[in-house]
Amino acid sequence: MNVNAAEPLDALLSRVRACQLCAAHLPLGPRPVLQAHASARILIASQAPGRKVHASGIPFDDASGERLRAWMGVSRETFYDPRQVAILPMGFCYPGRGASGDLPPRPECAPAWRQQLRDHLPRVRLTLAIGHYALAWHLPKGYSRSGAGGALTDTVRQWPRHGSDLFPLPHPSPRNNGWLQRNPWFEAELLPPLRLHVAAALTGTEGTP
Repeated sequence: MNVNAAEPLDALLSRVRACQLCAAHLPLGPRPVLQAHASARILIASQAPGRKVHASGIPFDDASGERLRAWMGVSRETFYDPRQVAILPMGFCYPGRGASGDLPPRPECAPAWRQQLRDHLPRVRLTLAIGHYALAWHLPKGYSRSGAGGALTDTVRQWPRHGSDLFPLPHPSPRNNGWLQRNPWFEAELLPPLRLHVAAALTGTEGTP
């Protein structure tokens, strides 16, 4: 895809929502699900929509969304206000099911659209990189998926190393309940500063909380 710096965000979003790039590989067909506005202060970089989100067209319209909003300490109204929160999955469409859960985000999606959309979000002060694929994209030199769960755990636990404008997070899916039980430090040590950073980004407070 060619980047058109002069293209308004609304026009870009219309092109994204009409995308057919992966149509041949999507069992339920294309339905890009995302949320963006030029005023957004927080960017949620997630994985790909699940089947329920595909049906509703609303990002994180499931148990994962409830948990993520609790982690962030924000209301549903704030979360779904595109002027405050942008939600850009690594794959915009439901990829289908595999042997052990949903398939990975389609690899064509992020290279085609991600940087174009990010260039239209000049006010973002905090990015939440959720799960393996988002971490690999946003931390290309500091994350290796070859370590699977160990790489994710190490990256999340060392969150201060990534600066005050990016938080690495596990996926909030109920499928990760076991990970959360094995890593009680996550709720005790990471969630309090995460909520402070979220609040600061939303209010425009300068400096690190």
